[in-house]
Amino acid sequence: MGKVAVGAAVICAATVCAAAALIVRHRMRSSSRWARAMAILKEFEVKCGTPVAKLKQVADAMTVEMHAGLASEGGSKLKMLISYVDNLPTGDEKGLFYALDLGGTNFRVLRVQLGGKDGGIANQEFAEVSIPPHLMVGTSDALFDYIATALAKFVSEEGQNFHLPPGRQRELGFTFSFPVMQTAINSGTLIRWTKGFSINDTVGQDVVAELVRAMERQGLDMRVTALVNDTIGTLAGGRYSNKNVAIAVILGTGTNAAYVERAQAIPKWHGPLPKTGEMVINMEWGNFRSSHLPLTEYDHALDAESLNPGEQIFEKIMSGMYLGEIVRRVLCRMAEESAFFGDIVPPKLKVPFILRTPEMSAMHHDTSFDLRVVGNKLKDILEISNTSLKTRKVVVELCNIVATRGARLATAGILGILKKMGRDTFKEGEIQKTVIAMDGGLYEHYTEFSKCLEITLNELLGEEISKSIVIEHSNDGSGIGATLLAASHSQYLGVEET
Repeated sequence: MGKVAVGAAVICAATVCAAAALIVRHRMRSSSRWARAMAILKEFEVKCGTPVAKLKQVADAMTVEMHAGLASEGGSKLKMLISYVDNLPTGDEKGLFYALDLGGTNFRVLRVQLGGKDGGIANQEFAEVSIPPHLMVGTSDALFDYIATALAKFVSEEGQNFHLPPGRQRELGFTFSFPVMQTAINSGTLIRWTKGFSINDTVGQDVVAELVRAMERQGLDMRVTALVNDTIGTLAGGRYSNKNVAIAVILGTGTNAAYVERAQAIPKWHGPLPKTGEMVINMEWGNFRSSHLPLTEYDHALDAESLNPGEQIFEKIMSGMYLGEIVRRVLCRMAEESAFFGDIVPPKLKVPFILRTPEMSAMHHDTSFDLRVVGNKLKDILEISNTSLKTRKVVVELCNIVATRGARLATAGILGILKKMGRDTFKEGEIQKTVIAMDGGLYEHYTEFSKCLEITLNELLGEEISKSIVIEHSNDGSGIGATLLAASHSQYLGVEET
């Protein structure tokens, strides 16, 4: 009996030792996996670093590229497109004006009644119309006939709150958010379609002429007075309510900037100088690139696998289209190399663009004690269940790194524009207030992003100068902004209503 008891005790002890060894090995493996995950995160954080000195280098590079883009066509990655808008709204505009906003699978038609000085926007109405998929790949006539039909119907519903003086033609601002080579304020040829459109017989044609012919076929008597994009519209909308607005920035799915330049500072402008002496420049700043941008292996991979490799690099590290995808790529690497979410890499984590920036924003803003929102998003979107609080905290930290880099680089871009305009320093005895009109879902809804942007602007400019630089949210540049540009470029300017 004694021998049996001793044998049992020995076996029991051996089992306990083996179990303890397994636990120790498991803990060591877990600890080493966690260390690897943290090393990946730390390396990414370092490579995304945006110290003030680097941001100032980016701003200087932006200014240099702006000069090059204004000097000649193709002289820079920045297109610095001449918008032909030399007459921004003043707030004195009066009358009935329309807008057509075509920028995706839906389009909007709008009308506003402007009340003149102190009257502001007296009335406004709009309608939104979906474009059937077959028209996005059909013929030019079919698409523009469909648009003109909807516009004619909208005009026919004009109520008594809207008043067109007798003998006057209705006027329209056309927001066309596709690549166009502009040739006049109300004329521009389509370079290429994007966003799922593919209509070959429109490419190389004047899109305003296409719309006008379609309106004529519908018996609609309306003059297109301005062809604009949403960034120029945002600048116009901002200027209408605040005469100090000189820059517009869109931070949404994509990103762009526009600003008011002295006409004499545009060497590639060969026409007569505008009466105002100013010209709005559409920078197309999403295509900016510089050796000073803090790019990582994840950014290079994202770019290489994109539809436009080597293009829109600035946009790919700071716009709503891409921020969530960068987070996904880092998480995927952590899952593959450190079993961050367990022994099996979650299949959904390998799906490009499955993690959208609004979801990233929701996780970044999670203030619950157990980060419940983060846990739910990981479960609902990536099918990753039972994540620990420690894991969720890492996900929030990763969101913070990506958003912070994007916001600080956007600010560096803004500083570059301010430098080009000479607004980054005080001139002797003069404090010039500069207002930046900002729009886009990323700026409007991603609070941590917009807060970081404003803090960084103060950091870069210093306390005194930053008092004279103000950011204002300017809503619906592509709609209301286009109606205001139709008004400021009206054929009836200076003609009194009868």
